[in-house]
Amino acid sequence: MEKIRQKKLSFANMLGYGIGAIGLDLSYGMFYSFLSHYLVTTLGLKEGFLLLLTPLARIWDGINDPMMGTIVDNTRTKHGKYRPWILIGAVCNAIVLFLLFSRFGLSGLPLYIYVAVMYVLWGMTNTLADIPYWSMIPSFTSEEKERNLVSTVARTFSGLGQGIITIATPIIVPLLSGKMNTDKDGYSAEGFSRWAGICGILLVVFALLCVTFTKERNVVYGEKKKFSFKQIFAVIKGNDQLVVFMIFAMLSNAGWYLTSGTAVTYFTQVVGDGKAQSLFQTIGAAGSVIGLVVIPVLSKFGLNKRQIYTVSLSTTILGYALMFLFGPVLKITIALDVCYILASVGIASMFVSQTIFLADIVDYGEYKNGERSESITFSMKGFLQKLAYTIQTVIYYGGLGLFHYSAQVNECKAKGVDVAVNSQTQAAIGFIAFAVPPILIALSLIIFRKKFKLYGEVSETIHDYITEKRASEREKAE
Repeated sequence: MEKIRQKKLSFANMLGYGIGAIGLDLSYGMFYSFLSHYLVTTLGLKEGFLLLLTPLARIWDGINDPMMGTIVDNTRTKHGKYRPWILIGAVCNAIVLFLLFSRFGLSGLPLYIYVAVMYVLWGMTNTLADIPYWSMIPSFTSEEKERNLVSTVARTFSGLGQGIITIATPIIVPLLSGKMNTDKDGYSAEGFSRWAGICGILLVVFALLCVTFTKERNVVYGEKKKFSFKQIFAVIKGNDQLVVFMIFAMLSNAGWYLTSGTAVTYFTQVVGDGKAQSLFQTIGAAGSVIGLVVIPVLSKFGLNKRQIYTVSLSTTILGYALMFLFGPVLKITIALDVCYILASVGIASMFVSQTIFLADIVDYGEYKNGERSESITFSMKGFLQKLAYTIQTVIYYGGLGLFHYSAQVNECKAKGVDVAVNSQTQAAIGFIAFAVPPILIALSLIIFRKKFKLYGEVSETIHDYITEKRASEREKAE
């Protein structure tokens, strides 16, 4: 049977869509890469409080994220199903991002309560924009090459947003801090607050550009449904590949988050040069750019999605092993930086593949159960990322707590000297940043290889079913 072709997705539409990811990842990067350092080192909060806060926040996210997915699935407006929420979410998240990194002179118990409230609100407002944004991908096209391309474009801009944060923050925050209560690397609460405000403004600007230049297409409006846990559990239970994806993606993401979130502490407290993180992240960004072409290049050599993902994670594991050797073990920082290219190539390709997998999982759900549930499915993406971050924070805060990191920080602050930690704590920081991640990623790869089946003939069968079903729906509508 001859395959029915969909109308080609324009590059302008892909570009307009991708721009939105820059702003989302400015906020995302500040939260996942610098919040831990800000809370523990800059504000001096105790690890035990943060060890308790993050799991409790995830309990609420388990309710909030799929609830938002249901709201998006039920949305019907003249401006579309997804775009209104992207803009609303961006504005709300921008405000909360600024508040999260602003202490307003608070200290003691009021500061702890304030941080807890803003921490939970950041997750809620991020969900408002993140779920509808990524939920759009399956509706753009079911053609594998186009889906790969739009996912790559979105992840490219996402990486750009992350790169801006990880490269620029160690330089810009000290500049914005001036001489106000800075540590030896120039970080201050005031500097973080100002930088978060700038990122919030940019988040809104990029979201506005996204909703202006992106056209929604092939949007499927099902019957409106009320939110219920029964429905959420039904979607998850009825889509075995979503469950498998949640597990292996959560483990691999947690590995990357550990490096991203611990890097600032590693370079300030182990290397002794916070600005050296900018070079590290710049080199990593170069690797990420290379990683974006891994899928199209390997596809031309006949590798399927399963094989490409295996290559990506294997490359990442090798890169991490070399980083641990040259970083914490041999303490050759420039060699550590160079090895980050290898890990970043694999990570970038991994993230693009995961976006493609989720779009395939939406199609699989319709093929198997007759319902797409895009937003509910993609709400699991945001939730698994938060679960991955929880794993990161438990390992990070737990590890630092074992070596009394915050006590050392507060002792230095009380004496009015630069923060410095002992050699055992430095070794723990290096182990958390570069030795734990490849272990988590290796576990992820094993689960993926054993349980994930959406590739090859299975994917082709699902694609043909969806394409023919859409053609039939258009004929009936006409």
